Amino acid sequence: MSILMDDDIKRWTAKRKTVLLLDIIQGKITVSEASRAYDLNPSEVEQWIDEGKRGMDNALRSNPLVFKEQYERQLSDLQQAYGEAMLELRARKQAIAQLH
Repeated sequence: MSILMDDDIKRWTAKRKTVLLLDIIQGKITVSEASRAYDLNPSEVEQWIDEGKRGMDNALRSNPLVFKEQYERQLSDLQQAYGEAMLELRARKQAIAQLH
């Protein structure tokens, strides 16, 4: 494990998360091993990986989005997905009501 990683980490700063994610990406440790070694939930580590990927994707764009734009785009996508889910739910409720 990298030098910056202490065995007894009380607070996971962005720097520490970055070191851990780089170790995972470089194959030095797996998500399962990291979860056990640092008493982390594997889904939490996977979430950090997803966030890191989004950050890298944005950083490597020819015109990177500022964080506010990135957040607003993500929020818009989530609102659209929520709206679609609500429409589907209403349609299913209507279909069920017509069957009865």
